[in-house]
Amino acid sequence: MNDQTIQLRPITTLLVANRGEIARRVFRTAHEMGMRTVAVFVDADSDAPFVRDADQAVRLTGGYLNGEEILEVARSVGADAIHPGYGFLSENAAFARAVSDAGLIWVGPTPEVIASMGDKLAAKRAARDAGVPTLPSSEDVGDAGSVGFPLLVKAAAGGGGKGMRIVATAEDLEEGVAAARREALSGFGDDTVFLERYVARSRHVEVQVLGDSHGNVVHLGERECSIQRRHQKIIEESPSPVVEVAGTREAITSAAVSLCSSIGYTSTGTVEFLVDDDTHEFYFLEVNTRLQVEHPVTEMVTGVDLVREQLRVASGLEISPEAASVAGAGLNGVAIEARLYAEDPANDFLPATGTIAAFEPASQPALRWDSGVETGSVVGVHFDPMLAKVIAHAPTREEAAAKLALGLERLHLGGVVTNRDLLASILRHSSFVAGDTTTDFIERTKPRLAVTPDIEGLERLGPVAALWLQGLNRLNATVQTTVPSGWRNARLPAQQVTLRWGDVEHSVTYRAQRDGSFLVGDSSRAVLHTWTPNSIDVEIDGHRANALVTLEKDQLHLSVGSTTATLMIVPRFSPPEVAGVSGGFVAPMPGTVLEVRVAAGEPVTAGQTLVVLEAMKMEHHMAAPSDGVVAEVRVAGGDQVENGALLLVFEPSGDGAGAGGENQGENNG
Repeated sequence: MNDQTIQLRPITTLLVANRGEIARRVFRTAHEMGMRTVAVFVDADSDAPFVRDADQAVRLTGGYLNGEEILEVARSVGADAIHPGYGFLSENAAFARAVSDAGLIWVGPTPEVIASMGDKLAAKRAARDAGVPTLPSSEDVGDAGSVGFPLLVKAAAGGGGKGMRIVATAEDLEEGVAAARREALSGFGDDTVFLERYVARSRHVEVQVLGDSHGNVVHLGERECSIQRRHQKIIEESPSPVVEVAGTREAITSAAVSLCSSIGYTSTGTVEFLVDDDTHEFYFLEVNTRLQVEHPVTEMVTGVDLVREQLRVASGLEISPEAASVAGAGLNGVAIEARLYAEDPANDFLPATGTIAAFEPASQPALRWDSGVETGSVVGVHFDPMLAKVIAHAPTREEAAAKLALGLERLHLGGVVTNRDLLASILRHSSFVAGDTTTDFIERTKPRLAVTPDIEGLERLGPVAALWLQGLNRLNATVQTTVPSGWRNARLPAQQVTLRWGDVEHSVTYRAQRDGSFLVGDSSRAVLHTWTPNSIDVEIDGHRANALVTLEKDQLHLSVGSTTATLMIVPRFSPPEVAGVSGGFVAPMPGTVLEVRVAAGEPVTAGQTLVVLEAMKMEHHMAAPSDGVVAEVRVAGGDQVENGALLLVFEPSGDGAGAGGENQGENNG
């Protein structure tokens, strides 16, 4: 392209058509470049941090997918450009075209490129035309024989692990195709799927590319994103361990640049590859025509702000000299990112909801926290449950992994169930440290899913919690405020508090001494150094603990060193229990009932899907825990249900009797 024909269009006001941490991330760079920023938000996000970060915020009535309303907002506030972030409208070619037709700057590739690469089948054809190797596949779902088993059923539109099913045998194909179609239609509005060869021992490696309107296309190294659950990445790193070992960096990055040059790519983008772990051969998967969730690891090892490059290119400028020189200069150290999700790894990674009672990263080790939440934020069912991206950068991979694990462990976090313990366990696992990071890592190595409550841990944490509670009692005292806690003019029994951690319960006794210390239990001596409404510094038998504490109703979220526990304060007088329905089969999360596959009186077998729920755009199949009979059905397709809602009554039979009616469903999301 002739540079003389390119019109430079400076951006003064930028609207971000997205929410959460990516909106905050884009605002940060835009402000550094001197741009005014505009946020759009829905009612559920009215108190979210990203709304406050912007110079101006406008409420949407039609939601984040209503491109027409977003364009109207952009016109009304005088925005020059729209940045779509990722997800939502970021890979919507029609919206990109509407933005350009409205005379605004679209921060991303051209609508034509988005359309062609958004169709995975068209993208495969383009890759083959550019000489890039691809996996055996078929657009005909009845042509599984030419692909071979095991195979993947994949949505032709979209990404992020949605609309994807592994199918091991021909008998499972029909169900896999149907489930993938439903999820693809729900997530992307297009139920087209195709078949692709599944490589069990593989790596997910992607190349960051950057193109401009002047014909320049460069790469900024590769990332490995093999640690996944439900086909969604949870840990990403740069550079890739397998690319380093195989010596294939030149080949894989050249393939990415060649493909993007052939399609006239502009802005940031990612070319994704599957690498066979045995042969180190790589195969093209797709092109993501947007900024990736894991872009910070590339920024950390290159020193290039990818959002800044997007905004420069969108305004008509060339790729910066700093970005253009990365390919020749190499990468600096190692960066690893972990995605912190509100989900329960011990329960098939089901999404979790609730109010974040505590969210306080430790000052050390120094990490990058890209977060869309804060203390008090509500995690609902409407959006992806990612709370934050946490990134460590260090000279070596081993140091980066240990640094990130410690930072996650030291995060003071409470109020929702998260995958924090799993992430730390993966990062400290010997296989991860050795670089053995195939896509089946979690299933193969079985890292610890969560910290398991035990009596030894509760006996260690209990006195710290009890002494913090006595300080709170003194703070809230309305009489005898100058008298030490528990003081009497005669010797009476010590004060006591009973705490429960998970299923483990422990009672702590303590008595104030005349010198200001405390006798804990029968013989332990505790010295209280500092007490605040959210922390305590106490020494017990020579062991000093400096803890962060958050009280949420009858729960204490207690962080000591690298341990965080939620302790229940057991009331002295227990309220009467509400009897549950015997054999009750309950919803493990809020969501929508997609299907009820059984009727009252119907016999079922262990593992049979009874109900299919949708939550956060993912399907969750609720399976029978044993053979039995469905005694009663309480819901129908289309019903909205809350967490714990009774779906049906299940009566186990034979050896299954006594197994209980709690859902132990399979999550096929």
